[in-house]
Amino acid sequence: MLRFIIRRLLQMVGVVLVLSLLLFMWLRNLPGGPVSAMLGERATPETRAALEKALGMDQPIWVQYWKFISRAVRGDFGPSSAVLPGRDAFQIFLDRFPATIELSALAITIAIVLGIPLGYIAARRAGSLVDNASVIWSLIGVAVPVFFLAFLLKYVFAIRLHWLPVSGRQSTDLDATRITGFFILDGILTREWDAAWDAFLHLILPAMALATIPFAVIFRITRAAVLDVLDEDYVRTAESKGLLTRTIRSRHVLRNAMLPVVTTIGLQIGGLLAGAVLTEKVFALGGIGDTLAMAFERRDFAVLQVLILAATIIFVVVNLLVDIAYAVIDPRVRTR
Repeated sequence: MLRFIIRRLLQMVGVVLVLSLLLFMWLRNLPGGPVSAMLGERATPETRAALEKALGMDQPIWVQYWKFISRAVRGDFGPSSAVLPGRDAFQIFLDRFPATIELSALAITIAIVLGIPLGYIAARRAGSLVDNASVIWSLIGVAVPVFFLAFLLKYVFAIRLHWLPVSGRQSTDLDATRITGFFILDGILTREWDAAWDAFLHLILPAMALATIPFAVIFRITRAAVLDVLDEDYVRTAESKGLLTRTIRSRHVLRNAMLPVVTTIGLQIGGLLAGAVLTEKVFALGGIGDTLAMAFERRDFAVLQVLILAATIIFVVVNLLVDIAYAVIDPRVRTR
């Protein structure tokens, strides 16, 4: 198992380096480039040349890339030019990162808690009313755009019914203590239960909107995987031997059906970062998704670098954890 993890870690480092090179080349070939974004419309050839020299952009490309990697390892991406002018880009990421993690964690939890049990029940009762209703529900979850559902949930539950907060991460009238930047965790650590509960209430609607597509995908994969496993000879053999239904479900059906589901969950977690862009904007959460959209719009290359590279690393780490979980479920994977 240790050799398997080391091998995956080495592969992960290689993937991150390749993606960092692609990011480095892409950002420098965008229309206008970093120099134009920093100087604006009043740039002159003299000021452009001076800034290019100050940034080291007059040096060979491999020297620029090495300096980029060296600074990235230290968390030095330079100051923001448009999102929060003058503020360190890496610090902006650290400030906005907890909001996206809280949202994504609750969204994937909702998707898993609902998707796997419903997928299993639908497969066990294939063709029944429960199965058909669940399939239709999952199709609606995929078909309805996230931003439309977000506005709909916001209008119904926040504006019309006043059951949940309209936007933001926490009520402005709360004098909550900040420790980690994760508002729910901060409330628990400081025993400010009202602050933790308020932060949780603010997450419910955006998490429900963000969870719809992961739920639909996890549900359908679980249903298809369970149906495939139920047709296997070893399941029928276990039933013919008179094994307990609970034993058959846990050891033979669910354990084998979970292999594709675990992979799907890993991919959905990485995809939540992209889906969170629209959700965060609708509910004004101020996470890295909303910040990424703002950085693209305002051509803030320093913030773009740190956010895209961070999202890449998160996605690769999630896939590493998926590989490890896959190896735990199916030991045969360790030898591949």
